[in-house]
Amino acid sequence: MRISRAWTAVGQLRRAAIAGALVVALFGVAACTGTAPGGPAAAGSAPASTGVPPTPTGTATGGPPAAPVQVPAVLRFTGTTLGGAAFDAAQLAGKPVVLWFWAPWCATCASQAWTVAEIEPRYRDTVPIIGVAGLGERKAIKDFVTEFDLGATRQIEDTKGALWKRFKVTEQSIFVIIDRNGAVVHQGFLDGEALTARVAALAGA
Repeated sequence: MRISRAWTAVGQLRRAAIAGALVVALFGVAACTGTAPGGPAAAGSAPASTGVPPTPTGTATGGPPAAPVQVPAVLRFTGTTLGGAAFDAAQLAGKPVVLWFWAPWCATCASQAWTVAEIEPRYRDTVPIIGVAGLGERKAIKDFVTEFDLGATRQIEDTKGALWKRFKVTEQSIFVIIDRNGAVVHQGFLDGEALTARVAALAGA
């Protein structure tokens, strides 16, 4: 009888030990497969909120890009300034432009030079005034620019008359006024007062 009770006690202890081992094993498996605090979220779950709004991707911040300015045929020419720099009229596209065809020995040109020197800096960014000097020697042209304070005004050297022929200019002094759309709105003589009024109107248009 005592032996039977002893075996029964041993059996109970074994079952208790096995049950305890199973509980420990189950907790261990759970610990291996769970997510540690602060660790990465399980696949497919929503990320924890950080309180910082997400950064949008693929969204333009400055709106749609501006369409490139079309260069009208009248401004598709190049030249060289009196200072020797390359000049490309295409850079003026989209703005009203005044081309002033003058010669260094021309008395009328001399009377207009003061007005050009006065108003050109004021409207340089809105209505560029570009001199096209021809019908004279380079030295005479440079002396004219110095005498009438035109050094700040861009001057294209056209001693061979290429641009004069292109614009069909046959006499001096002639102003060719081109609007922002590339249309020639005036070609001919203008005195100082009329030139100032025209340029001011173009700047305000």
